[in-house]
Amino acid sequence: MAPSEVELAGGADAALRAYYAARAAEYDAIYRKPERQADLRALEAWLVPRFRGARVLEMACGTGYWTQFLARSAASVLGLDAAPQTLALARARALGAHVHWAVGDAYALPRTPEAFDAAFAGFWFSHIPKARRVAFLLGLHAALPAGAPVVLLDNCFVPGSSTPICETDAAGDTWQRRTLGDGSEHRVLKNFPDRTELDSAAARAGAAPGEFHRWPYFWAYAYRTPGPR
Repeated sequence: MAPSEVELAGGADAALRAYYAARAAEYDAIYRKPERQADLRALEAWLVPRFRGARVLEMACGTGYWTQFLARSAASVLGLDAAPQTLALARARALGAHVHWAVGDAYALPRTPEAFDAAFAGFWFSHIPKARRVAFLLGLHAALPAGAPVVLLDNCFVPGSSTPICETDAAGDTWQRRTLGDGSEHRVLKNFPDRTELDSAAARAGAAPGEFHRWPYFWAYAYRTPGPR
């Protein structure tokens, strides 16, 4: 995979893309919440050895907050994001020559399984509509070799720390109303799947159940793509 920025096929959800483009400069503020610091340190320690020596495909990398931990042990990382504004902040982290960035759509991943042997998505799965979860996982599996490790990482809903849910639609997806520093308001899809939902999505995409890990404010789901290792 060339290290230069590439525009990948497909169209990420326009409203979500616009929201994260507008939020880019203030995105990392969520990681400064005092009540979440112990969890974040524990997650960093848990995550780094998971990708030792791996060639990692990271979806929806945002500002590269999680990429910086993958980069400590991975052989290489390609961080994809639909918003050039967040990628600009990711590049500024200067994580090393083994880390590359590209504008890309998580629903239209590159079909180059020989280029990667692991995948990571932080704070992305919660933004996938329930009806698209299996399709997303099938696309991810097609981008990886059989038996490749995958880690999905996201946050739990914690009253008082999480943005309240303002709506549940007919498809069962939940939504939040978020206000940015410029005063703009955005209706953002944000689901909070439990282990049963994650196991179900993985199974329907042909994978065996994974490991579910939960911290007070976050969860992680680690599994392997279908097929022998």
